[in-house]
Amino acid sequence: MISKKKPLEGIKVVELARVAVGPCTGRILGNWGATVIHVETSRRPDICRTIYPFKDNISGINRGGYFARYNADKYGMALDLGKPKGLQLMKRLIKWSDVFIESNAPGVVTKYGLDYEGVVKIKADIIMLSTCQMGQEGPLAEFKAYGVQSAAMAGFDEVTGYPDGDPVGPFGSYTDVVSPQFLIVAVLAALDYRRRTGKGQYLDHSQLEAGIHFLPTMILEYSTREKIMTRQGNREIYASPHGCYRCRGDDRWCVIAVFSDKEWLSFCTVIGNPGWTREARFATILDRKANEDSLDKLVENWTINFDPWEVMDMMQKAGVPSGVVATGEDLHRDPQLKCRGHFTTVNHTEMGPIPCDNAPFKLSKTPCEIRKAAPCLGEDNEFICKNILGLPDEEFVQLIQEGVLE
Repeated sequence: MISKKKPLEGIKVVELARVAVGPCTGRILGNWGATVIHVETSRRPDICRTIYPFKDNISGINRGGYFARYNADKYGMALDLGKPKGLQLMKRLIKWSDVFIESNAPGVVTKYGLDYEGVVKIKADIIMLSTCQMGQEGPLAEFKAYGVQSAAMAGFDEVTGYPDGDPVGPFGSYTDVVSPQFLIVAVLAALDYRRRTGKGQYLDHSQLEAGIHFLPTMILEYSTREKIMTRQGNREIYASPHGCYRCRGDDRWCVIAVFSDKEWLSFCTVIGNPGWTREARFATILDRKANEDSLDKLVENWTINFDPWEVMDMMQKAGVPSGVVATGEDLHRDPQLKCRGHFTTVNHTEMGPIPCDNAPFKLSKTPCEIRKAAPCLGEDNEFICKNILGLPDEEFVQLIQEGVLE
């Protein structure tokens, strides 16, 4: 029987978090039914509000695409913690919540008495999650950075790029992307532990360490053979051809990966078994690796005649791993994503109808459909104060007049 109730209904989350890791974690919890409040200030709004792309290419504090994506299914509150009444209001939110998420540099929340030692005095069974680049302890704990720097320190920049060039790094802030998956599971485990024991706990997350989990080959190569893996472009030690090849169209590409002799024979059949495929220099994978520059040029001489979808389709039907290098437009038109309902349209207060990703996984007996677009700055101040915290109208108006609510 399919339940209409979401699995995390009744769970209350407040996040004093910005950019990606904390907000993405809170967003998934919100997708699954938790009531999530995103707290920021107009003096220092979440930086994602200021990052391109903007809806219709019109910049604005409430028009940022990243913020809209990372903060769906949340209420938004603009609160000045520098004022005593603002801090008091924040503590009331923590007392109301089950989970407190913060993503500031170590020591920042301590100044406000909102470290774990402080919040357990407000609510004894609170689950507090702190996420930062290096964790809360150690010689680099106070290192202030974004995921771009953490990706470099985790080793990704050493293996992304071409052998004769500088490191290029993975696109975007890689550790920001992989960290929320760890944190969602950690919060769920903490909620289960509290359900069984009545006790909360403190979760200390290092984005650097989360990223390192995705480079096991690099670590094993050094720990077992003292070999330092470095940049090799789109190539792979145990495959050839293995690369990203230009196809027909404006800046269109497709990846192809041939790991075995069986896949090589299938690949040759797909491209029509031209004479060069039978040359001794391409007979084995070792031969192909030794002549990889020439091989890549010959492969691209074939792929350039087809659009990337044709290349992928032909290769996959023959059992050869292949995939289109998809654009944002491709993703929105992708039939697989449409079938699974990956994108849904939400009605944003300022931007109007906008597409938004649904949760990246589905449960068989509980629904998941985004209920609320990301909030404009301070959009839900009145709802939070009156409906959640129970403030009378007079107090709410006074907080606005005193600049506590922004």
